[in-house]
Amino acid sequence: MYVYDEHDHKIIQERVAQFRDQTNRYLAGELKDEEFLPLRLQNGLYIQRLAPMLRIAVPYGLLSATQVRKLAHISRVYDKGYCHMTTRQNVQFNWPNLEDVPDILAELAEVEMHAVQTSGNCIRNVTSDQFAGVATDEIVDPRPYCEIIRQWSTFHPEFAFLPRKFKIAVSGSVDDRAAIHFHDIGLQIVKSENGSVGFKVLVGGGLGRTPVIGSVIREFLAENDLLTYLEAILRVYNLHGRRDNKYKARIKILVKAMGPEEFAKRVEAEWEHIRDSQTLLTDKEIKRAKSFFTAPDYEAIDVQAAEAELASAASENKAFSNWLARNVTDHKVDGYKAVTLSLKPTGIAPGDVTDKQLEIIADLADKYSFGELRATHEQNIVLADVKVSELFNLWQEAKAAGFATANIGTLTDIICCPGGDFCSLANAKSIPIAEAIQREFDDLDYLYDLGDLDLNISGCMNACGHHHIGHIGILGVDKKGAEFYQVQLGGNAGNNAALAKVLGPAFSAEDMPTVVRKLVDVFVEKRVEGEQFFETYNRVGIEPFKERIYAKAS
Repeated sequence: MYVYDEHDHKIIQERVAQFRDQTNRYLAGELKDEEFLPLRLQNGLYIQRLAPMLRIAVPYGLLSATQVRKLAHISRVYDKGYCHMTTRQNVQFNWPNLEDVPDILAELAEVEMHAVQTSGNCIRNVTSDQFAGVATDEIVDPRPYCEIIRQWSTFHPEFAFLPRKFKIAVSGSVDDRAAIHFHDIGLQIVKSENGSVGFKVLVGGGLGRTPVIGSVIREFLAENDLLTYLEAILRVYNLHGRRDNKYKARIKILVKAMGPEEFAKRVEAEWEHIRDSQTLLTDKEIKRAKSFFTAPDYEAIDVQAAEAELASAASENKAFSNWLARNVTDHKVDGYKAVTLSLKPTGIAPGDVTDKQLEIIADLADKYSFGELRATHEQNIVLADVKVSELFNLWQEAKAAGFATANIGTLTDIICCPGGDFCSLANAKSIPIAEAIQREFDDLDYLYDLGDLDLNISGCMNACGHHHIGHIGILGVDKKGAEFYQVQLGGNAGNNAALAKVLGPAFSAEDMPTVVRKLVDVFVEKRVEGEQFFETYNRVGIEPFKERIYAKAS
């Protein structure tokens, strides 16, 4: 993983000192609320429903065990003993005291972490595939390019005050696990016929109150041209993006208004002016970035023997077998697997993890995965480099710590924003709805029979829970002061990107488990052998689901 150099350390330390002074001046009454607001947002500090919220950057989801132990320490000393993993691979503290935030940032700097650009109208945290570097379908490891983008975008003076926040995702595999179609810029790494590495560039995707699937504006961009082309996109957006209405200020609105072809023309025209500028990536710089993401010291393993031992253990233990099937992923190196630790046991807010659990996660990473781990945009944790021979021991330790719920990819692996329990923007609570649905579907064998099924919940139309791209999406809405929930069907975050359609009138919180049960019943009745939920939905359409849900009792 990337290690800070002297410039990184100096910049972050200077930012901490600067914000400490700004905070002290605010607390002393020398800065007004409206003056302090942009300053705190530039350092990831929000004011939520009940307390400040501090969002910590986790570039492309990659963390070291040392960093996780620091997060555990901060949650214990400065918060209420837990933190929250977000859908942008970041970490949030929901209960810090304002006067403590400079101290928190100083402690984060000790382990090469920060909260810079986790808020505000700037380029936010760059996200990627949680299996980057180990995926069997990987074309090229995307992490070096994510790091290049991070270094270029951090404190970039030209893009510090964009019309609206800006998000970039990079996928380096055949299967898109980074939701690149739903970002302001999505980059798919590709190879030309002669083997040259480049990018397919998508622009104008996003969720929120106006969900849009991104448009391809360039089929192949050479890797050396990455930053100059991104710069051209940002310049066109900065020049033409609306600043008079924040609800129409995202680049997706601009691309839709101009049309993808016209937008692409303007980007190409701007690019011609700057493509050979100092921002042009050199082979030396790409090589430097790649040097931080070399493979760990994998052992030569007797794969046949290890697999035979694993099969024997699985045959004797159904729970372990279920976990292998759902939480363990193939690895590009023989004898190794990637393991997803579930943060979705029933009764726990999806993505929440305690200080003690963070310490255990760090210990597991040190013991089983070269001291590294990844936060996923599905709000789980991945140990990417686990020896096959150690899977059973890892499972036992994960089970004891509450991380071995064998539900990855199932209906109960719910993506869920903090909702009305915390967020001042929310129209309704999200966490209790997630728990109620998890309790409704507590039969693992039935879950496995349903197959892969994405259920996403957002407490408001800002869509932090990605409800637009769930196979089943749930949106909290306010109806005359009461909390209700709108259901959407047919979303897809992957290669076959799709936006969900609204089923019909909203439901009460009490109705939601039954509503989801009926939706699943229709799927089970209508599916053909081997079909997943979204495949059945695409074949039969929304009407059978609507008829079942809104049928009047005879």
